[in-house]
Amino acid sequence: MERGGSIYILTNKYNTTLYVGVTSNLIDRISEHKNKKHPHSFSSRYNLQKLVYYESFHSIEEAIIREKRIKGWIRSKKIELIESINKDWKDLYDNLWE
Repeated sequence: MERGGSIYILTNKYNTTLYVGVTSNLIDRISEHKNKKHPHSFSSRYNLQKLVYYESFHSIEEAIIREKRIKGWIRSKKIELIESINKDWKDLYDNLWE
């Protein structure tokens, strides 16, 4: 049985720093970022707690491929991706529960 996966983009309240990640459990992973489970991590140091973009995949392998692709993009292309679904840069975390 394949395990699904998701990619996500986090930012801070000023939308100045972007972080692209991959996980097999999006709700738990974003909760870890918001609660600074790893206090010395990049996302904790830069207060990256706002989920502005995510995609889900049937397999974690597909998600990893997509994450690597997006990580290689320039900032403007990442912004374009975010704004394609989240023009106002709202925190999408609460939407995960719906």
